[in-house]
Amino acid sequence: MNTDKTIVLTGGGTAGHVTPHLALMPRLQQDGFDIHYIGTAQGIERGMMADRPGVSYHEISSGKLRRYFSWRNLSDPFRVLAGFFQSYRILGKVRPDVVFSKGGFVAVPVVAAAWLRRIPVLAHESDLTPGLANRISALFARRVAATFPACAKALGKKGAHTGTPMRAELFSGDRKKGLDFMGFDGGKPVLLMMGGSQGAQAVNEALRGALPFLLPRMDVCHLCGKGKLAPALEGTPGYVQKEFVDRELPDVLAASDVVLSRAGATAIGEFLALRKPMLLVPYPKGASRGDQILNAEDFRKRGLAMVLPQEKMTPQTLARGLSDLLDQADSLRDAMAREPNADGAAAVYAMILELAGKKKHHV
Repeated sequence: MNTDKTIVLTGGGTAGHVTPHLALMPRLQQDGFDIHYIGTAQGIERGMMADRPGVSYHEISSGKLRRYFSWRNLSDPFRVLAGFFQSYRILGKVRPDVVFSKGGFVAVPVVAAAWLRRIPVLAHESDLTPGLANRISALFARRVAATFPACAKALGKKGAHTGTPMRAELFSGDRKKGLDFMGFDGGKPVLLMMGGSQGAQAVNEALRGALPFLLPRMDVCHLCGKGKLAPALEGTPGYVQKEFVDRELPDVLAASDVVLSRAGATAIGEFLALRKPMLLVPYPKGASRGDQILNAEDFRKRGLAMVLPQEKMTPQTLARGLSDLLDQADSLRDAMAREPNADGAAAVYAMILELAGKKKHHV
């Protein structure tokens, strides 16, 4: 199938706003799409996309839409405006059939410019409630795909419950390779701790404090984030720490029995699709808009995860929570197996094709 169509992808700020694009790219490339990505010069999206084969990367200015006082609030609107004009010019040159936005502040000027050029926009919202950037983007989008059913319902006629597009390689992991990489023999259950691209220092510290309670029962693989290794714990039997893993992640996930994580929507969607029982420690509301708290509570109510609020987390409460997670792992896996739309790649891709076929040719 050769569509001879062009798509612009956009989104950034965190890895969760980029990885769903990676899930869709093999299908887009297979079907002959000319793929362009609009992002910032310094954001995480540039590192993940700029050098990827078959992708043309375009840089724009972008500001952050803050809810708190900052002197940068005075200059950032001008950066967003500059990003809009840059996007308008890029879209005029590229002439895409469709724009797919995964969110983040960089996406706002792109989708607004696409709307002005009458290019169909599909936005995707991973969280239970849309963030400010996606609430703005939804005004300009033809359709908004959503990970959570409640979010799709709240979006009205534009909304569609699709799940989150998952990278195919996540499902191709080899348990033995993962155990070998971590240095475990498989004799005990394996706990994987992941903090996400923003890190999770409070959880890092609590987990390390809980190790004396945990290691008699489980092996622990701790992905602690860049610059957050604890040299004093190197060589501890049953415990391995790494800043992050990339190519080995599918194997590590395949070898992991349970997961300790923040509650970023993309990450927990991946754990759901892989049926990994999870204990979630959502990013606290005082340091965020509270989206992770809502994500975690929705998963808890649906029987898909256990939750430990950060304000109640100590090494002791974390150890008890992880012990309970192992005890209830089978029932959590059963609940995950009953969930539809865990992997939204096919549904989102079908919406992209539909909108690409409806482009009005007066760019």
